[in-house]
Amino acid sequence: MSKPHHIAMDDGCRIACDYQPRAGAPVLVLSPSLGTSMALFDAQVAALSDRYSILRYDPRGHGGSDVPEGSYSLDRLGRDVLGLIDALEIERAHFAGVSLGGMTGQWLGYRAPERLLSLTLANTSAYMGPPSGWADRIAAVLDKGMEAMVAPVLERWFTAGFRAACPTDVSRVAAMLLSTAPQGYAGCSAAIRDMDLRPTAPLIAVPSLVIAGNQDPATPPEHAEFLVSAIPDARLVSLEAAHLSNVEQAALFNRTLRDFLERR
Repeated sequence: MSKPHHIAMDDGCRIACDYQPRAGAPVLVLSPSLGTSMALFDAQVAALSDRYSILRYDPRGHGGSDVPEGSYSLDRLGRDVLGLIDALEIERAHFAGVSLGGMTGQWLGYRAPERLLSLTLANTSAYMGPPSGWADRIAAVLDKGMEAMVAPVLERWFTAGFRAACPTDVSRVAAMLLSTAPQGYAGCSAAIRDMDLRPTAPLIAVPSLVIAGNQDPATPPEHAEFLVSAIPDARLVSLEAAHLSNVEQAALFNRTLRDFLERR
């Protein structure tokens, strides 16, 4: 990965990003899950940088980005993406997001479809209630720190078989979780707590790919099925994985994403 640099948003928050332009190639923006960073997409960059200019970034509160106090909103996370592509003078881009990144993508899909070439929504949901569950999680992480989150999160993010067979990959994701600021995790958790994108899903006017993990307890297959039924131009691909399908089934994820992008 090239050295990330920072771009300031309209509220002063600096967002860390890594942009690898390729002459004449369309741009692919990669948006990671809650509690991770742009490094979540190492396998996707390796597989797709031969055909695409790739922009990946750390959401506010995560990785190398600034950590503002208080709760964040999905509107704010979406405007951060627009701020990045504006600053880099990118007119339109493909967008692929995992989990929280897919929620950000849904916001972009109905609020700024003119900036998107396509939309890939992986292991994500239009609604993850009840809000009380997220309120409890926010209180726990602010009280106890990220250490208490790691073991239960990894159990939901990867199947038992993958955790046993690929401990290096699992440890790499654990390190991302541990390095996330509790305030940043809590701030983005508030965006999920307050989110309900079900009414706006039919307004997404962008060709969309929905990727599900058929063993995903965090955003189960029925969440992906809702998105495909609601978004006018969407198709579904299910992978043998839990929540981070781009890590657990990296080769299949990359092939699926490449096939979809090339048809655009």
